[in-house]
Amino acid sequence: MDPRLYSWFSSMFTAFCFMLKLACKCEICHAYLTSSWTKEFDNLCDWFTHLLEKSATGTIHIHVLGNTITANPENVEHILKTRFENYPKGKPFAAILGDLLGKGIFNVDGDSWKFQRKMASLELGSISIRRHGFDIVSSEIQSRLLPLLSSVSGKQQVLDLQDVFRRFSFDNICKFSFGLDPGCLELSLPVSEFAEAFDLASRLSAQRGRASSPLIWKLKRLLNLGTEKQLKQAIKLVDELAQKMINQRREKGFSDRNDLLSRFMGTINDDKYLRDIVVSFLLAGRDTVASGLTSFFWLLSQHPEVESAIREELERVVRSSDGRQQIASYDQMRDMHYLHAALCESLRLFPPIQFDSKFALEDDILPDCTFVRKGTRVTYHPYAMGRMERVWGPDCLEYKPGRWLKDGRYVPENPFKYPVFQAGQRVCLGKEMALVEMKCVVLAIISRFNIRVPNPKQTPRFAPGLTANVRGGLPVLVQEKAIVS
Repeated sequence: MDPRLYSWFSSMFTAFCFMLKLACKCEICHAYLTSSWTKEFDNLCDWFTHLLEKSATGTIHIHVLGNTITANPENVEHILKTRFENYPKGKPFAAILGDLLGKGIFNVDGDSWKFQRKMASLELGSISIRRHGFDIVSSEIQSRLLPLLSSVSGKQQVLDLQDVFRRFSFDNICKFSFGLDPGCLELSLPVSEFAEAFDLASRLSAQRGRASSPLIWKLKRLLNLGTEKQLKQAIKLVDELAQKMINQRREKGFSDRNDLLSRFMGTINDDKYLRDIVVSFLLAGRDTVASGLTSFFWLLSQHPEVESAIREELERVVRSSDGRQQIASYDQMRDMHYLHAALCESLRLFPPIQFDSKFALEDDILPDCTFVRKGTRVTYHPYAMGRMERVWGPDCLEYKPGRWLKDGRYVPENPFKYPVFQAGQRVCLGKEMALVEMKCVVLAIISRFNIRVPNPKQTPRFAPGLTANVRGGLPVLVQEKAIVS
């Protein structure tokens, strides 16, 4: 591209952003555009939480983004259930993630969404598929995760646990979705071109959503400049691998395989559609699990009493007749109520998806009397909701698994108060499998190792992205426990 033309467009971008700053006198919008909120808050989600807590209704409006943000459970129920048809993902959202997710389930509405939802529900709801997923996770734990932790145990060697969990979950979801083993968690911790391309594509796609105007990224995409050029190259790598896997399945047959790609190929012949569906599952199954596990072990490092309680429950439920502790089975984990409560409480404070947006089809009024104009963005904020005193009480900032227990048994909360897995018609189909995967990892690690965070009091700082990844990872020291027989 001619350097002079590039310079002209750069000047236009700068002028456009400056005009936006001048156009809105709102204090909140000014703070957003100038990033002045960073003087008091480490994370954007914490600033939004502060604003929502101060709001009498638990709802705010970011005018420059055309975005109404709420942490009011009644509003959430209205958006996700009562007026579900009025709050689809919408074309603006589909455009932001369209290059990466295409027409996958998380990026479509209407008949396409209903078709994929029904198909995915049949697959993920079956006992055989859940057992298959459990077997994949168990194998990855025994053959890679535990040996890796043993290799650094007692050596005062700092390990980035977030990176480990991202590798672990990527191996699992690739096996489950594609029948592909990228081997990211092998002892050498190899670099995976596919994983890196997927990470970059996710991060840059999320960056589009934070732009003060979609015209900025759309123009950069048109001219193939900067981050849009990087995004295009990353998605090309993802597409090439997806197509390679689809071709292999067609050549070798897929009727006797259990991965999602093979099962969907029995119904769908369109390769691009197959790619979109499976890539969507990759995104959902990789980053969310890794994010949830990272925050859980960070909280565990500050609450040794929770770790002890989980170990006691594990010993009580799983102890065999000869007195030796065994690996928890799929069915035994159902009886571990405290473990389930501890994970739900961690996800309350640190949901992997910190916020989710819809777009209003028609003018509407939310239960708290907030007016929503047709075509504007409406966002509910699980991260902020978990920290709202009016929602969870005066101890809302405390990590207390006991709030989920009654007489020692887990009691679920209203999903619109706790929309970590969404709620209503779009409730997460993979919720059960994700929780089982997390439980498997937690039990395998704490039954054999002591994990210590060198600086547990340091507040996590999140890197921009579609999921809540901690900037700089989670450095830990690993010490193998003594085996008691």
